Amino acid sequence: MVAYPDLPEVAPGEHVLVDVDKISGQKSPLEKMPSLNASKKVPPDDKSPTTPGGFSLASTASIATITTVATVDETPQEKQERWYHTILQVSVPFFLAGAGTIGSGLLLGTVEKWAVFVEISSLMILVPSLTGLKGNLDMCLASRLSTQANLGLMDSRRETFLMVTGNIALVQVQAIVAAIVVAIFAVSVNAIVEGAFQYTHALLLASSSLATATTSCFVLDFVLSAVILISHKRKMNPDNLATPLAASIGDIVSLTLLANFASIFYEVHDVSPWVSATVVGFYLMLLPVWIYVVYRNKYTKPVLYSGWVPVLGALLISGFGGIVMNSVYQMFNGFVVFQPIINGIGGNLVSVQASRISTMLHKTSLKGIIPPHTKLWVWPWSALFKGLPHAATARLLILLAVIGQSIFVFIADFFHAGETTIDYRFALTYIFASLLQVMLLLYLAHLFVHIMWRWKSDPDNSAIPFLTAIGDLTGSSFLALAFAFLQAVHVTYNG
Repeated sequence: MVAYPDLPEVAPGEHVLVDVDKISGQKSPLEKMPSLNASKKVPPDDKSPTTPGGFSLASTASIATITTVATVDETPQEKQERWYHTILQVSVPFFLAGAGTIGSGLLLGTVEKWAVFVEISSLMILVPSLTGLKGNLDMCLASRLSTQANLGLMDSRRETFLMVTGNIALVQVQAIVAAIVVAIFAVSVNAIVEGAFQYTHALLLASSSLATATTSCFVLDFVLSAVILISHKRKMNPDNLATPLAASIGDIVSLTLLANFASIFYEVHDVSPWVSATVVGFYLMLLPVWIYVVYRNKYTKPVLYSGWVPVLGALLISGFGGIVMNSVYQMFNGFVVFQPIINGIGGNLVSVQASRISTMLHKTSLKGIIPPHTKLWVWPWSALFKGLPHAATARLLILLAVIGQSIFVFIADFFHAGETTIDYRFALTYIFASLLQVMLLLYLAHLFVHIMWRWKSDPDNSAIPFLTAIGDLTGSSFLALAFAFLQAVHVTYNG
C-alpha cells in the first residue's frame, strides 16, 4: 500500500488511476512492490479514453491502481511470517550471539591484564569502537543483501556474484578508512589525557586497528553472504538470521584479532617501529584497489559516495562509548566482563528490527513516501507493544532480551569466577539496565528508519550504524550507572 499526496478523496474499496512518475517524481519499481497492482504500458497510438482525473490510459508513464481500504493492521510481510516463525528464526542466532558476547567479555577480562593493554591504555578506547565498527559494516552488508534477497533480486547467479563481491569490496574500503579514523581518535584522546604524544604507540594503534578491522570483516562477510543465500533458498527470512549472526561471532573474532595483533606489534614497537609503519602503508596502498572494484560495481557504486556519514558518525558515537569504558573499567570489578554482553545483545536485537522495517518499506513503498500502514512519529507504546505492524516483532525482541540477559549474566559470572557469585540485586539491576537500553534502541530504530526513508536515504546503509553505535554508548553508560547504583547501596560484584 502506498500513500501519494494530492489525490482526491476516495471511498474505501474504490479504484483510482494515478500517474506514479508525475506524482512521486521518481521511477516506480512496481515489479518490486507486491501491494501495488501495476498495469502494463499502453502504446501511445492506442486511442484509449482518459480518466476523469485527466490521466490518459494510453500514457507511457507508469500507471498504478491504488485500492483504498478502511484499515490496515498488518503488512504483507507480517501476514506471511507468523510470530512463531520469527521467534524460531531469531532465537537460534540470538543465543549464539549471546555465547559470542559472553566469550568476548571473558576474553576482555583476560587481555586487560596483558602487558600491551597495561602500557598502552588507549587500546581500551579501541575495543568498543572496533567491535562497533565491525558490527556496523557487517550488519549493513547483511541488511543490504537481505533486502535484495527479499525483493527477489538474488535469484540470478551472475547478479548474486556481483552483489556479494561488490559489497565485500565496499566493506574493505569502509573498514580501512574507518580504522584509521578510530586510531586517530584513540591517539588524540590519549595524548590529551596524558599530555604527551608517542609516535610508536600511534603506529601500534593504527596498525592493530587496520589489521583487525579488515581481517575480521573480510572473513565474516563471506560467512554472512553464504548464510543469506542459503536462508533465501530455504524460504527463510534472511533479516532474522544474518544480522544476529553478524553479532554472534563478530565481537569475539574482532577482540581476539585486536589482542593478538597488538601483542605482536608491541613486541617490536620500540626497536622496529618500521614493522607497524609497513603494515599501515600496505593497507593504504590496497585502498585504491578496493575503491576501483566498488566503483565498477553497479550495486555498490552509489554507497561509495553516500555511505560515509553514517559510518563515520557512528564511529564518533562509539568513540565516546570507548571513553566511558576507559574511564570506569578499573573502578568497577567485573565491568569488562558484562560490557560486551550488554552492548552486543542490544546491537543484535536492534539490527534485526531495523533490517525488517527497512525491508518492509522497500517492498511496500517508494523512497520519500511513508506507507499508510505505518507512521513516523508515534509514542513508544505504539512502536514497541501495540499499534504498528512491527510492534509485534518488538515485543518478541524485548522478551528475548529479558530471557537472554537473565541467562547470560549467570553464565558469564560462572565462567569468569568459577562459581556463581551474583547477588539477586545485582542480577535485577543488570537486567533492568539492559532492558532499558533495548527498549530505547527499538524505539529509535522505528524513528531512524522512517526518517531515513522520508529523506530518501536507504536505511540499510544509514540507520544501522547509528543504532549500533548508540547501543555501544548507552550500553556502557547504563552499565556504569548500574555499577555505581549497586556500589551506593553496598552491593559489589565479587567474581
